[in-house]
Amino acid sequence: MPDITTLNRAILLLAAAAAALALHNGLRSRRALRGRRFGRFVEVGGARLHVIEDGLGAPLLLLHGNGASAEDFTTSGIFGKAAASYRVVAFDRPGFGGSSRPIGRVWSATAQADLIDAAAAKLGIGRYLVLGHSWGATVALEMARRHPGTVAGVVLVSGYYYPPPRYELALSALPAMPLIGTAFRHTLLPPLVRLGWAWSMRKIFGPAAISATFAAAMKELASRPSQLRSIAAESYLMWVAALVARPRYDDIPTPVGIIAGAGDKLFDAPAEALRLHAELPNSLVDIVPDAGHMVHQTAPQVVLAMIDKIAALSSTGDAELSDR
Repeated sequence: MPDITTLNRAILLLAAAAAALALHNGLRSRRALRGRRFGRFVEVGGARLHVIEDGLGAPLLLLHGNGASAEDFTTSGIFGKAAASYRVVAFDRPGFGGSSRPIGRVWSATAQADLIDAAAAKLGIGRYLVLGHSWGATVALEMARRHPGTVAGVVLVSGYYYPPPRYELALSALPAMPLIGTAFRHTLLPPLVRLGWAWSMRKIFGPAAISATFAAAMKELASRPSQLRSIAAESYLMWVAALVARPRYDDIPTPVGIIAGAGDKLFDAPAEALRLHAELPNSLVDIVPDAGHMVHQTAPQVVLAMIDKIAALSSTGDAELSDR
């Protein structure tokens, strides 16, 4: 058996290695935030939200999915192209990109829906369209349900509307836990995420080609310890919601556009989209061939066309959609 001196030396070496790795990850995190599109910050509900905006016209809010940031929409081209017709406001949701995620509060889709709506009001935005991708689609739906007076229409991309309990998601809470989770996400988890980045990109983009621009823009942002905590927390919240909630959406009054990639490898997105479409009489649906979970990246023209359709319907107040 090793003597006490040898054991103490080994513990000190491990502690020094962990501290060095944490310092290295911290430096990379700070570099990742440099050089981003500047935007501005909105203080609301105890959070500091980073937003980027451009364009004039009817307001259009953009909400990214779990693990991403507002760059999801700039790299896809949706932000710039939509700004030709709309006042586009892309949010870093709480804990992602440059936005804070205050502790002591459960940042559920409901909580985020209220926060984003309050942020829009603080930006001087009254009635608006909102587009959400993946986890952001869940937030967008809650915004339509809870704030029908301000949400004029919704576009949902690759949403997970009726999630069954997936117990592997419970394990995803580990990086968000105190002590061991904190140590893990500050030391080993960031390099592991970077090591598996190419595999992750194939998973979310397949069967379509990977966007090199998105992959490069998001790699360092997504592997920051603070963002890894938010990713873990939202995966866990998805599992909890699947256990306790039986979602229904027939109380949503606004026009809704639903888009899914036919080849989504994360879950059966087309089935989710068609089920939601059947529940919402005021909805349009588009299942995009040869596209995966990142359909907005690989087929942005489909998303832009759906935004225009929902905008037209919301402006006329027509909730009876004939093109189903």
